[in-house]
Amino acid sequence: MDPTIAILILCVVFVLLIILRFPISLALAGSSLLTLLYLKVPLATVGQTMIQGMNSYSLLTIPFFILAGQIMSEGQMALRLINLAQVLVGGIRGGLAMVNCVACMFFGNISGSAIADVSSIGSVMIPMMKKKGYDTDYAVGVTVSAAIQGVVVPPSHNLVLYSLAAGGGISIASLFLAGIVPGLILCVSLMITSYFISIKRGYTKSEAVPLRDIPKIVRDGLLSLLTAVIILGGIFTGWFTATESGALACLYAFILTFLVYRDIPISRMWVILKRTFRTVAMVLFLIAASATFSYVLAFLKVPGMLTDWMLGITDSPIIILLIINVLLLLLGAPMDMAPLILIMTPILLPVVTALGMDPVHFGIIMMLNLGIGLLTPPVGTVLFVGSAIGNISISEGTKAMMPFFYVMCVVLMILTYIPGLVMWLPNLMK
Repeated sequence: MDPTIAILILCVVFVLLIILRFPISLALAGSSLLTLLYLKVPLATVGQTMIQGMNSYSLLTIPFFILAGQIMSEGQMALRLINLAQVLVGGIRGGLAMVNCVACMFFGNISGSAIADVSSIGSVMIPMMKKKGYDTDYAVGVTVSAAIQGVVVPPSHNLVLYSLAAGGGISIASLFLAGIVPGLILCVSLMITSYFISIKRGYTKSEAVPLRDIPKIVRDGLLSLLTAVIILGGIFTGWFTATESGALACLYAFILTFLVYRDIPISRMWVILKRTFRTVAMVLFLIAASATFSYVLAFLKVPGMLTDWMLGITDSPIIILLIINVLLLLLGAPMDMAPLILIMTPILLPVVTALGMDPVHFGIIMMLNLGIGLLTPPVGTVLFVGSAIGNISISEGTKAMMPFFYVMCVVLMILTYIPGLVMWLPNLMK
């Protein structure tokens, strides 16, 4: 069988199924199946690789993180974190926009999801900003941009997906550590951008938080953030594995939401569980389908071909990394984040390791890059959700988001070419 024809079948069928609006998991499985039929590989291989792709203890981390985030999102956790951010940065001119950035970073430490960020924070912050005189498009633009922090700051379940897609040999703890400094840089960059835009648009300072309310706000905010401390502290100290930390975070989130604050009745737990199971089922099937797709790529030696081809174009790491970043930005527009992680990691990781790039460093670059893709149409799920909350058109949301988009691209380039910013903490903890 001709490998070139097999690669064409794999790519053409995959793209065709995407165009026909098949779910990405079915597109991965269908294109892999037809390619293996052409190669006359026993079809039992498909089932074996799908099961093997899900046969990982580390994979249990994802359901726990998703469940903890769902519990915290269902209650009033977002409002408590917004109030805490208001105490910290609300007194600056255009402070509500900065509050938005900080609150999204805090909530990202709990949910690990950009969609959860924009849904929870946006549902509170966008109406609040509109009420305080901010333009609706600006409120949406800053919210959707700040929500991207959730894919970079730990505990991002996308980093767990990246570790699995890389074969499970990359430490999840190192990836979480590596996301802290880039997350802070991204937050500060978005805050600075929002400050200058606020000056340009003539927004004023927010009302000061009454002194008598500050102790309660800080206490409630810190109790909420303790979820992230449990997850990260347990992993970094070696007391728990990532999976065990996720389980403890679920227990803490349950106690805080249902027993301490009593934000919602216990009957809502069934709704939360159903939503979590639905999300986990989609993720697991996607992982299983991508495992088969990755097997076909490895069988056809596509990663090695791509590595040889890119190194044949130029031996300059600067140019190759620029090409990879542009490629991921372009792919992030029509495709969602999780499938791109599972598809592109086995393809691109051999290229960057051949350049001497640390896989942990590349993981953070990929997360930020594909996170930016969540803002760009035609898919742009974070942009769509934010625009729906603000009740504005996608074009208005896109226009308002663009200044932040450019800043995030600059941050991406800085983190790409200054690896010390990403690797400082992981190297320090070795």
